[in-house]
Amino acid sequence: MPELPEVQTVADYIKPDLIGKNILNIEPLWKKVLHNFKPGDIKGKHKIKNVTRRAKFIIIELDSIILAIHLRMTGKLYLNKEKKLPKHASAIIYLENSNNLIFEDTRKFGRIYMYKDLTEINKTHGPEPLEDNFTINWLLTNLKNKKRNIKALLLDQSFISGLGNIYVDESLWESGIHPNSISCSIPKSKILKLYDSIQNILREAIKQLGTTFINFSFLNGQSGNYSNELKIFGKQGQACINCGSIIKKIKVAGRGTHICTKCQKTHRPRK
Repeated sequence: MPELPEVQTVADYIKPDLIGKNILNIEPLWKKVLHNFKPGDIKGKHKIKNVTRRAKFIIIELDSIILAIHLRMTGKLYLNKEKKLPKHASAIIYLENSNNLIFEDTRKFGRIYMYKDLTEINKTHGPEPLEDNFTINWLLTNLKNKKRNIKALLLDQSFISGLGNIYVDESLWESGIHPNSISCSIPKSKILKLYDSIQNILREAIKQLGTTFINFSFLNGQSGNYSNELKIFGKQGQACINCGSIIKKIKVAGRGTHICTKCQKTHRPRK
């Protein structure tokens, strides 16, 4: 699933071609793609004021509403320069005097939402890890106040927005924390490392246009380059670059998880 860097990459690349354009209509090509509205709910011209990201949503800001697009597993969003529609197109967003915006989704998990503003999304999503309200004090306090599996907690979008399996595995490895650690038992020194790791990894991944591991691409097939920078995700059976131990793949919080048992210590409450 595209995570924060991949969603940011898509938003950044479509933004210059969308600002100032008018949306005329949205045509669903798959019946469930419009989650909470119908095509007729958008009438007349709606000028695109901005294209941003919140959590794993691409946010298209219009004059009086927003469209929030979640790519889920295999979604792609791009301006269609070809006359022929792609096989797995889920929706067409018609633009005035422009190529149309195509939402393509092979597995059909992606959704388009319509809201008045970001209020509904903010209710269910935590702080952005690259914004000012995500501070080291916030992370220290909130990890210590919760007794949860650290990987499950970091994947929880109501706790922190935008992180997914790839960047959680990378951040935990870099900070030396085993993903089966309990949040309240992780020492302060490790939390400080985790804070820096999350931010540094995400910033670098955005610079590299995200990670193409299986499904992610943008601009009709262009791939992200952060795949070349991954230290542990997808490296099972290979030697850890830090200590030489063999990287293992286990299941944590229902997700395939990559660990180095020598570099990553498990922190749990004392009995």
